[in-house]
Amino acid sequence: MDAYDIMYRNAWALQEMKGKDRSMSETESRNFIEAIIDRDLAEGVCDTVHTRFPPEPNGYLHIGHAKSILLNYGLARQYNGKFNMRFDDTNPTKEDVEFVESIKEDIQWLGADWEDRLFFASDYFGEMYEAAVKLIKKGKAYVSDLTAEQIKEYRGTLTEPGRDDPFNSRSVEENLELFEEMREGKYADGEKVLRARIDMASPNINMRDPVIYRVAHMTHHNTGDKWCIYPMYDFAHPIEDAIEGITHSICTLEFEDHRPLYDWVVRELEYPSPPKQIEFAKLYLKNVVTGKRYIKKLVQEGIVDGWDDPRLVSIAALRRRGFTPDSIRKFVELCGVSKAHSTADYAMLEYCIREDLKAKAPRVMAILDPVKLIIDNYPEGQTEMLTVGNNPENETLGSREVPFGRELYIEREDFMEEPPKKYFRMFPGNEVRLMNAYFVKCTGCVKDENGKITQVHCTYDPASKGGNSPDGRKVKGTIHWVAASTAVPAEIRLYENIIDEEKGVYNVEDGSLNLNPNSLTVMKNCRVEPSLTGAVSPERFQFVRQGFFCVDSRDSRPDGLVFNRIVSLKSSFVLPKEN
Repeated sequence: MDAYDIMYRNAWALQEMKGKDRSMSETESRNFIEAIIDRDLAEGVCDTVHTRFPPEPNGYLHIGHAKSILLNYGLARQYNGKFNMRFDDTNPTKEDVEFVESIKEDIQWLGADWEDRLFFASDYFGEMYEAAVKLIKKGKAYVSDLTAEQIKEYRGTLTEPGRDDPFNSRSVEENLELFEEMREGKYADGEKVLRARIDMASPNINMRDPVIYRVAHMTHHNTGDKWCIYPMYDFAHPIEDAIEGITHSICTLEFEDHRPLYDWVVRELEYPSPPKQIEFAKLYLKNVVTGKRYIKKLVQEGIVDGWDDPRLVSIAALRRRGFTPDSIRKFVELCGVSKAHSTADYAMLEYCIREDLKAKAPRVMAILDPVKLIIDNYPEGQTEMLTVGNNPENETLGSREVPFGRELYIEREDFMEEPPKKYFRMFPGNEVRLMNAYFVKCTGCVKDENGKITQVHCTYDPASKGGNSPDGRKVKGTIHWVAASTAVPAEIRLYENIIDEEKGVYNVEDGSLNLNPNSLTVMKNCRVEPSLTGAVSPERFQFVRQGFFCVDSRDSRPDGLVFNRIVSLKSSFVLPKEN
């Protein structure tokens, strides 16, 4: 067990202890969001808790979104409240039904059940339009003819106040007429916008008369061509929350500077029970790609085979890779909830899946780089069945019968003609244990004309059945095997980080990704034991001495098994030395 595994095991144990030890103070184990909710309930600010997860359907969700999903859903369950699944689909230029369906599948897989509470921001486009009209009538919004570039110029900088929009003096009647004409499609994209009238001198740039509606002649995935004007996210989101009765609008820290605008919208629209926005720190994972434009480019250029390529950290990719919902939930739990930015190491995520699978996954034998092993003194044509336990850490998984015969496959790396010191596997004259079978002594090998080893030969001790010698002699090496006559062909894919970790994610010169050329190794000549015949996704196994693997959900077939390595058996990550 390396240092990282020790650290995460201790962290996990602490979390479990907190959940079981009722004598521990409640306040010690509660995060700052729970403290806010407790206070709101105690003070009568709200009498229930209602949360939501509001993704924009413009890409696949990634591991960072999992934290928000599980946090919002978990709080609703913790307080016996309600949880809404809502798509913030206010920008048809980037949205697609494919993303809607993938997001729904991801959230259900994680275990966040929205029951019958599935909503779309586009369901409220009528209410949002009326809300904009209300602001115009109150003198709190106006139509502007400035271009996007001019609006940016007029907005000012962090150190200089903005300048008034030259069109902000239009009358209420003129603004109402122009806004109605925008809705009717009389203006081209970008020709006019609706701006909130707040404060062009505000130290918060988000409050300097932000655009709240723009013209966009685009077909919407949900509303079709009914609308040609669409609300901006910062205007739409608080309205959605208010309409749905959300009590606590929990979002990530980049929206902290937008909170004054959020509060302004619900206040000016006079909602009787305005929602409260609370921000928390995002979940960052070191040396991974989460940016949608980068992933989209990887997909378009064929570097990965889709948004669910197992080298990515989209939730769909993690699911295809073989991660479990429980492992993702535990990872998010260990990361915690706070206001402080932090970055988790991928080794922590790997630790969580190892811990989850070590007692759940059956242990089977698979040979990734096979070479034939022939037991010269074993009876030709004979096959015997050996009873093998499925998982020594979980006896409830039972046992299976594994065929054994004269000809086997072993890993090519388990034999060497001239081994180095402390090599305890097969070499001429050495005796090893065949896992769950017999002691065998290597007698030599056969090579082809190019010097490649094609066969390894040995003899066996019939009295050592089960892997123990009756005379008490010891062997230092144990190797796994698969009977050649019943071995099942399989393709096995070994995944590494798609990023070159030594260089970091982004190239400092041009901003491109530093890709690892060895992120995928496809091994097509593998052999697995016959118990895996008919294995289907999402079945997961521990391949003895190799790691945890799952059946690939896209490419595996009954007549052509494909397995993805989820994670190796032990992390190779080493803590950096202290200075």
